[in-house]
Formats: sequence, structure tokens, C-alpha cells
Amino acid sequence: MTENEILNFAISQGIIDISSVQEKIEMTKREELLKKHIYKIWQSKDKNWYTYLPDEVKGRVQRKRKSQEEIEQVVIDYWKTEEENPTIDQVFNEWNDRKLELQQIGRATYIRNQQFYNRHYQKFGKRRIKGVSEDEFSDFLEAQIPEHKLKAKAFSGLKTITRGFLKRAKKKKYITFHVEAMLDDLDISEQSFEKSNKSSEDRAFTEEEFPRLLHYLCSNINVHNLGILLMCITGMRVGELVTIKYEDFISPNLVQIKRTETRFKDETDTWRYEVKESPKTEAGNRIAIIPKYYSWIYQELRKENPFGEFVMSDENGERLRTSHIRRRLYAICRELGFDKEKGTHTCRRTYASILLDNNVDRSLITGQVGHTDIDCTEKHYHEDRKSPETKIKILSEIPDFTA
Repeated sequence: MTENEILNFAISQGIIDISSVQEKIEMTKREELLKKHIYKIWQSKDKNWYTYLPDEVKGRVQRKRKSQEEIEQVVIDYWKTEEENPTIDQVFNEWNDRKLELQQIGRATYIRNQQFYNRHYQKFGKRRIKGVSEDEFSDFLEAQIPEHKLKAKAFSGLKTITRGFLKRAKKKKYITFHVEAMLDDLDISEQSFEKSNKSSEDRAFTEEEFPRLLHYLCSNINVHNLGILLMCITGMRVGELVTIKYEDFISPNLVQIKRTETRFKDETDTWRYEVKESPKTEAGNRIAIIPKYYSWIYQELRKENPFGEFVMSDENGERLRTSHIRRRLYAICRELGFDKEKGTHTCRRTYASILLDNNVDRSLITGQVGHTDIDCTEKHYHEDRKSPETKIKILSEIPDFTA
């Protein structure tokens, strides 16, 4: 029999008095709540009893009662309220800490969650969660879009952490409304979001720029340039690139993508970079295909870095970070005289756009870029790379315009 079963049996047989059991439970609970108290309880010369309670505005506030029992009850009531009706801040922190402790998220995601939360919930988060209605949460979220000029992706991040800690609140019985229903009913349209000022020419390499970039990378061989070339011809993310090991190459034309780089701030507020033994998303776990024309890249990488564990390593065998690759690509854009410096994600968008423009099978495209469905690729990665001359040629060849 379990401990609870033995206890229930003893109560049912009259061996133990239920009122004494209840009294013992209450005493234990009182002791637990008193142990949470971080301030001293003392009796002053005026015979009154004093302590401090935490205060979010002043830091702490003093409380006074005539007896020790009364001041202890003040403390117990305070911590009981904290447990039964915590602030939104406390619910979020408990949820985020728990996710990290259970290894459901990494350190980088933990910090990103905290950053999202701090940006939006600085004032609203001080409220007791039981006193916030479903409509108030809904109105708060809708108001964040114009207040912070959010784009759709940023608002999606805000919704993700809100969904997470509110589901935790629902499980703890702090709230009663349906979280998903509240989020689904938000009065938001595509027009609500801040639009990116970047044109397609800013977001992808044009059909004039891309061949020049590839020619430069093939003509100036080093580890950095070979890495950028790999991104251009496979669509892999830069975080995936810098965590590839030689053992991940199945052949010169096939490479297993199964890791990514993450970064987080340590206790000294210094950025740390680590290798996460899983890709950014579940769909990110894939085999990237290198076109036959570029089979030579593998051997060149071996020549440049014959002893390093990671393919992207410097002359000392140290793994290159994403920032190293980004800076190198910016420098190449300047060297080639491109109108703007373009980042590593530009390689990925260019790759996806080329596949879409060439009517490659949709399942092959999503497999290559590591997306769950083609809608994401079409919506966020398909850019217009064509020059005005190419557009004139395409439109001029339409039969309806040739009469």
C-alpha cells in the first residue's frame, strides 16, 4: 500500500482522527509559507511585532501587528496570495524556467522568450493573473501591434510565449478561459502589421548579382567562401552550416543536416555560442543535396581544413561562428560593388526563389530548405529576382500581347 492508502485506511478505521490530520496539514502549510519569507520578524521596544513584505514599487514595505501570531498571519496571507494568485510575471518565469529545466527548450530559446516578454509585458505583467479577464488579454495583445510597430513574425513570437504561459496558468487553475480560442479570436488582419521596407532586390541576390557571387566564391577558395557557396547551392541556414562535421557527408553530393548553432548570455552578460544537437525545427533534420557540378567542394574543404572536427574551422581548428560567415559575405558584397550588403539569409531566399522559378517539385523544395509546407516557402522566401529586361522578354512573349 502507498503512504496515502495507508493514511486513508487508518482514518476510515478510526485509528487516526481526521481533524488532527487536517490540523497537522494546516500547520505544515503554515511552516512552508513562513519559510518562504525572506525578511526577519522581530518585536520592537514598543512591544509591537514588525516585518517587511516585498513590494514591486518600493522594494519592500513595513508591516506592524500587536502579536507574533498576527504578524505571522500577515506573512502567511501574503505568500498564500502569491501562490494562489501570482502575477503574470511569476507565471511566465515559472513556465520559462520549467521548460528549460525539463530540457524542452535550449538556453538560447529561454533567453529569447525572456526578451520577448520583457519587451511587451513590462507593465501588464505586474497584474495578478486571476484579476485579468480574457478580453483584457485579447485587447492587450491587439494593442501591441501598433504600439511596437510589430511585423507578423514578431507578433507570432509574442503569441507563442503568451500561449505557453497561459496554458500553464490554465493547468494550475489560475484562469478558466480557453487559451487557443482567445488567440484565434484576435481581431487582426494582414494590414495590421508593419510592412518591411525591403524590396525583393534587398532580400535576394538579383539574376545579375548571383552569377557574379558564385564566380567570385569559386575563384577565391578558402573555408569562409566555400561555406557561403554551400549555402548558395543548398539553401542551408548559416547556423546549420557552421555545425556540419565531415562525418555528416554521406557523399560529395549529400550532407546530413542535424545540428545548429545557438547563442545565449551567461552570468557575466557575455554572449556564448554553442552547438545544439538538433536543427532549428523538426523539418530541419534533412539531407541537403549538392548539385553534381559542385561535387568538388567536399575535397576542397578537406584540403583547407584536413584535421578539424567541424568543416567550418579556422587555421587553429576552432569552429567558425555564424558571425564570421556573415561578416565575410558583407565584405564580398562590398568588394563586388553590390548596391547593398546582403546577409546570409539572402543566400537562402535566393536559393528557394530559383527552385520555385524553375518549377521544381514542391516536396523537393520543402525538403531542401527544411520547411514543413510550401506555403511558408512561397510566402516568405519567393522573391522577384528578374531584371527589367527579363521581365520585358517574358511579358512580350505572351500570345495575348503579340497581336
